[in-house]
Amino acid sequence: MDAVTRFSSACGLVFAVSLAGGAAVAGGVGTVTSLPIPRFVSLRAEEANARRGPSLDQRVDWEFVHQGLPLEVTAEYGQWRRVQDADGMGGWVHHALLSGVRTALVTATDPVPLRAGPEDTAAVRGMAEPGAIGRLESCAGAWCEFGAGGVSGWLPRTVLWGVGPDETVK
Repeated sequence: MDAVTRFSSACGLVFAVSLAGGAAVAGGVGTVTSLPIPRFVSLRAEEANARRGPSLDQRVDWEFVHQGLPLEVTAEYGQWRRVQDADGMGGWVHHALLSGVRTALVTATDPVPLRAGPEDTAAVRGMAEPGAIGRLESCAGAWCEFGAGGVSGWLPRTVLWGVGPDETVK
């Protein structure tokens, strides 16, 4: 690595650290809430602005417009949480617009059988459409209990966004 590349890399690192501005970042716990970072939450409001920084003075980069949308908290600063959706879009959102209620998004490209139990042989209760958002009731192992539209059942964890790969939800 030449001197210019090393200098550019070092400047990039200093810039990234200064942007964090004391915010808790991925891989630990939040300095405000002491909750894990990253973690999943849902959108409490019907719509919420995602801002460039943790302040009402900051530019709005994105708008979330679906109540219950699962979001991943990647940092926190005061009353603000940096969040992203399943597509990686996001920004800083005021904590009052978020909820600890767990939801998940069906990411499969085709409808997925919603089963009566956590196994491939369980009876089918319905079909979960791609893009469906529902309440995440519990997850253990390869299956999660998911409810939407008055129907609940079990889906493979691999078709859901809003739960970590090894996370247990009770």
